[in-house]
Amino acid sequence: MSYQAAAALQAAIYARLSSTPALAGISIVDAVPAGTSLGSFVLIGPEQVLDQSDKTGAGAEHRFEVSVISDAAGFMTAKDLAAAVSEALLTLPLVLSVGHLVSIGFQRATARRLDQGAVRRIDLLFRARITF
Repeated sequence: MSYQAAAALQAAIYARLSSTPALAGISIVDAVPAGTSLGSFVLIGPEQVLDQSDKTGAGAEHRFEVSVISDAAGFMTAKDLAAAVSEALLTLPLVLSVGHLVSIGFQRATARRLDQGAVRRIDLLFRARITF
């Protein structure tokens, strides 16, 4: 088991989302921006890594969350952005600087209201299998 590809995976996710036309003008961050008006942004969030080594070599399963947060009225803006995130991560393979991405898949999404309904958040959970 190795955690060595965690930073490479995050960098690949950031690069892919930053270059996705449907997300043009949307901030891609790994910390919630400071300020009173959030707008809409994509947050690369928590990750859980599990050993997936076998007799053929070392490997790891990365379960990671990407969130869409928006203060736009209703869920439509957040849902459109979440769909763009999902399509961007699943359409073409990510290229990692460390390790080899074997597979990536969507696991689930949770949509909810925050701040007494003023903010929408959609958490997307993905699973990536990486070998070394």
